[in-house]
Amino acid sequence: MNSNKPTAYNNRLGIKGWVYAGKYTFERYLYLGHRLTGLGLIAYMVLHIVETANRMRGVEAWQELMGMFASWPFKIIEYLLFAAAVFHALNGIRLLMTELGFFLGKPQEPIYPYSSSVMHHRPLTYIIMALAALIIILGGSSLFFP
Repeated sequence: MNSNKPTAYNNRLGIKGWVYAGKYTFERYLYLGHRLTGLGLIAYMVLHIVETANRMRGVEAWQELMGMFASWPFKIIEYLLFAAAVFHALNGIRLLMTELGFFLGKPQEPIYPYSSSVMHHRPLTYIIMALAALIIILGGSSLFFP
């Protein structure tokens, strides 16, 4: 018995589907990291505006807040913010270069089985992520060991 009613697909994974490591490639994890760091940077922007608005409460309140920001937990949060900004910026440059057609390989006739261009820009991905890791490590060393 055929019905024209569309079948409904249940979302069995829910939020877990964001990070499910089934058949994900390296680029898929970079996509997830780019999305999460973008949300984190937006949250920081909002909190920074709230923190700066605290200046209107007076000098004592401002100095108390700045003293709290000098503690170790906030130093770690500051480092994570720095790492998120570096990752997001360099991954954005990688995405921009890929979208503009760099490192995609020579165009060819679309004959089945289709070839993937992922292997042409995968070395760029590794180079950019190694550079991001190096900057994050060096930035952390200057943040924690002045």
